[in-house]
Amino acid sequence: MKVTAAVALAKGEPLVIRELTLDAPRATEVQVRMVAVGVCHTDAVVRDQVYPTPLPAVLGHEGAGIVEAIGEGVTSVEVGDHVVLSFSSCGVCSSCVSGHPSYCIHLYDLDFSGARPDGSTAFTADDGTPVSSHFFGQSSFATVSNVDERSVVKVAPDAPLELLGPLGCGIQTGAGAVLNVLRPEAGSSIAIFGSGAVGLSGLLAAVLANATTIIAIDIVDSRLEFAKTLGATHTINSRNEDAVARIREITGGGVNYALDTTGNKSVFTQMTNSLGILGHGALVGVAAPGTEAPIDIGSLLLSGLKISMVIEGDSVPQTFIPQLISLYNAGLFPFDKLVKKYDFADINEAFADSDSGVTLKPVIIF
Repeated sequence: MKVTAAVALAKGEPLVIRELTLDAPRATEVQVRMVAVGVCHTDAVVRDQVYPTPLPAVLGHEGAGIVEAIGEGVTSVEVGDHVVLSFSSCGVCSSCVSGHPSYCIHLYDLDFSGARPDGSTAFTADDGTPVSSHFFGQSSFATVSNVDERSVVKVAPDAPLELLGPLGCGIQTGAGAVLNVLRPEAGSSIAIFGSGAVGLSGLLAAVLANATTIIAIDIVDSRLEFAKTLGATHTINSRNEDAVARIREITGGGVNYALDTTGNKSVFTQMTNSLGILGHGALVGVAAPGTEAPIDIGSLLLSGLKISMVIEGDSVPQTFIPQLISLYNAGLFPFDKLVKKYDFADINEAFADSDSGVTLKPVIIF
């Protein structure tokens, strides 16, 4: 069938809206007509070839839509079901069967290779050129896409699909890092480095966990002011003051928990240095392969610190995303405050606004 997609043609260049041919769904694939899709920093990272998914490619990995067809062997959804799309995983490796699919042994091939395991792509250009597909198992910057069943999460028919796509990656990443990995106790302290969509999702999760000292760190005052409205008890502009010293002053020696959503090596060092005795820090920010950060391993040892590297919030999307939706419906997880909607034709504006910080979480409406 003919579909319309935003295609990454060249490194660092704006996406181009093109008509492509989409093949029929293969075994264990679900054909989804998109209602909306979030724009995530990882889309920009791959567009810019920090991670080398072959171009041309249809990116997009925070899709939400309605099932139009299913391939052989699909059992989790039917035609007409409403779905949110997340990352793909194999389902059979040791990580997947132990409940940690975001550490799937085959994650890179399934989510970043740009093709099915047999090397085929779902999209073809008018001149016959294959266009990379199956980004995060979905490639949802298209009106219709063939999606790995493992990426699909069924939701209620009345769920607001125009809002839910970001739960598949960015929101899940921040909230999951806090709720699934750090697990702050009621009354504990947490520092969150970066007040973008991922960091603020972590902040909302910290509020949900009843942490009583929630410190937001960023270099943009407007974001820090917004963090206060979501529940931050303290804010620090690290461009204007020493974040580590201020955190230690606020907490009397360091936080119990810390989250780095930036992937910046100097911020990662700040995050580790902000932890108190027996503190637990987590990194979720995307960093280029080969990035190294200096840390004082002697202090880590003497303080009994723990550092976790977290992908996709260490979540099982088929259970965690419905939990987040339930919390949202109950008024306990208002992630909609992070979202701004854009028309599909304005997708490059959405990328630019995300990059500049004008918008926290752009969502494209088809």
